[in-house]
Amino acid sequence: MPAPLHASDLYVATGKLVDVRTGTVLTDQCISITNDKVTAVAPCGATPKGAKRLDWSAFTVLPGLIDLHTHLADAGQSADLALPIKTSPAATALIGAHNARLTLEAGFTTVRDVGTYRGLTDIALRDAINDGHVPGPRMFVAGAYITLPKGGGELNGVVPNEELPADMRLGIASTPQEAATKTAFLIEQGADFIKTIATGAVLAIGTEPGEPELTEAQLRAVVQTAQAKGKFVTAHAHGAVGIKNAIRAGVRSIEHASLIDDEALAMAKASGSWLVMDIYNGDYIDDIGTHEKWPEEYLRKNRETTDVQRIGFTKAVKMGVKLAYGTDSGVYPHGQNAKQFAYMVRYGMTPMQAIQSATIRAAELLGKDDELGSIAPGRFADLVAVAGNPLNDITALENVAHVMKGGNTVR
Repeated sequence: MPAPLHASDLYVATGKLVDVRTGTVLTDQCISITNDKVTAVAPCGATPKGAKRLDWSAFTVLPGLIDLHTHLADAGQSADLALPIKTSPAATALIGAHNARLTLEAGFTTVRDVGTYRGLTDIALRDAINDGHVPGPRMFVAGAYITLPKGGGELNGVVPNEELPADMRLGIASTPQEAATKTAFLIEQGADFIKTIATGAVLAIGTEPGEPELTEAQLRAVVQTAQAKGKFVTAHAHGAVGIKNAIRAGVRSIEHASLIDDEALAMAKASGSWLVMDIYNGDYIDDIGTHEKWPEEYLRKNRETTDVQRIGFTKAVKMGVKLAYGTDSGVYPHGQNAKQFAYMVRYGMTPMQAIQSATIRAAELLGKDDELGSIAPGRFADLVAVAGNPLNDITALENVAHVMKGGNTVR
C-alpha cells in the first residue's frame, strides 16, 4: 500500500460528481478540502493558492461508501466451527487489521462492525485505526453480542458453552436485568452502539432463524439502558416475531430481516425503523459453503432464507421503508463489499437509491449525516472515484480507482 498522500489544502477536479443529497449528477465540479474536511464544492477554476490539485476528471466521484454490517474483527467464516476459539484475541485483532485495509481500499471509508466472537477486539481495532497505527475505515463497533445462552450470538457446537473463554461470553444475558447490565458494561468498555440477537441465526449451530430469542422485555431493557447513555441498539432478527419484538422495544435498525412479513414491514415503516438486509451473501454461502462443506445445518437455513429475504427487500423498497446498506462481510471475503449493489438494483432499487443507501442513508442511520455520507462543506473528505458511470452500470463500484479518507488519499 503506498504512503497516504496528504496536503492541508487539496483541490479535487471531478469528471462527474454524484450529489446523493439531491439524487443528481453534476459535471465539472471541484472539491476544496482543508485538512480532513470539505470546505466547498463549486465549478472548477484556477487552483487556489497553496492547494494541491488532484485530477480525477476522468472519473465519477462519490462520497466514501458505508457498510453497516461488517465483521472485521473476526477470524472469518469457514467449515471449521472451532476457528474462532482457535484464533487468539491478538491474532483476531491482527486479522482484523488486514480486513480493515482491504475494506478501505475497496472504497468503504466507514463501517459499522456488528459484533465479534472475541469480545472487545473490535474496539481495539477501531482505536488502532483512529490512532493511525493501521489503515482502515472509520469504525463504529458493538464490542460483543447481547444474546441468550446458547443463542444465535454464541459459538455453539464446539465445547460446552460454559467452557468458552470469558471474552466470548461478555454479552450473555438470561433476564432483562442481565441484559441491561451487560449493555452498560459494553458501553463502558467503549462500544459505539449495542448489537442484540433477537432471533436464531443461519450461521450458528442449534438455533433457527425464524425463532425469537431475546424477549421484548429484554430488548427493551437494552434499548433503555443504551439510550440513557446516548447510544442506539440494532437487532439481528430474521424471523417476523423477533423483528416485531425488536421494533416494539425501540431498536434503531433490524439486521437481515430475512423472514419479515407484511405486518412487520408496516411496523418498520410506521416506526421509522431501518432495515439492513444482506441480500448478496446468500449466493456466496450456497456456492462456497457447499464447495467447502460448511455444516449442512448452515446450508439448509441459508436456502430457507435467501430468496424470501429478497422478496421482502423488494416489498420494503416499494413501501418506502428505510433501507441502508449492509453486507455481512466476513461471511464472504472482505473487500468485496460492493458486490451487493447489483443485487439491490436487481431487486427493486434504482442505482441512485442503492448508492444513497450506502452513503447519505447509512450516515442517517448512524446519526452522523452532518459528518459523513455526502460531499458537502463540513463533511469529512471521504471520496471514491470510479471509471464509468455507476448510474448506468452499478457494478462500476466494484472496481474503485481512487479512495480518500479524511483528506488522505489511500489509493
